[in-house]
Amino acid sequence: MDVFEAIYERHMQANLKPDAPPRALIEKLLSAGVQAPSHHKVRPWRFVILTGGGLDKLGDVFAASFAERHPAAPAEAFTKTRALPRRAPLIIAVGVDQPAEAKISEIENIAAVGAACQNILLAAQAEGLAVKWRTGEWAEDVKVKEFLGFAPDQHVLAFLYIGYPESAVERPPRPSFDDRTVWIE
Repeated sequence: MDVFEAIYERHMQANLKPDAPPRALIEKLLSAGVQAPSHHKVRPWRFVILTGGGLDKLGDVFAASFAERHPAAPAEAFTKTRALPRRAPLIIAVGVDQPAEAKISEIENIAAVGAACQNILLAAQAEGLAVKWRTGEWAEDVKVKEFLGFAPDQHVLAFLYIGYPESAVERPPRPSFDDRTVWIE
């Protein structure tokens, strides 16, 4: 698959088969991810791979944190929250290192990790996988960060839900760049 085909065909898909991709394929995606540019070659990305029981443990952390913030919520809300990580057979949680030196900019680290995520999405598309990029409240939750091994001040830039697509989906038309572009000549 050529890069333009991967870009234009890539689409978030929620319905995934229960089978996790093999480790070798996930390592291939991670290798593609770390080919992203990073200013000063600091490689600010951190990946946490969750499968099987790891997804259940993440769900337990989601539910515990939700319970602390919403103690009066109905029991179904906790059950639903606990099940959120099981929407895919594999999640790659992607964190961003804080700059270690004054010459390193936080925004550059964030941009580099965003580029790494995009590389993973395109590589997954080329390999016939589906990926849904999620963040939401869990990306900022201190308990979730702690469970993942991240510091409280680290950004969680993505939860990449990955699996084999349940079925083909019709891709919506892609937007144009016209309304977001100014040419200065």
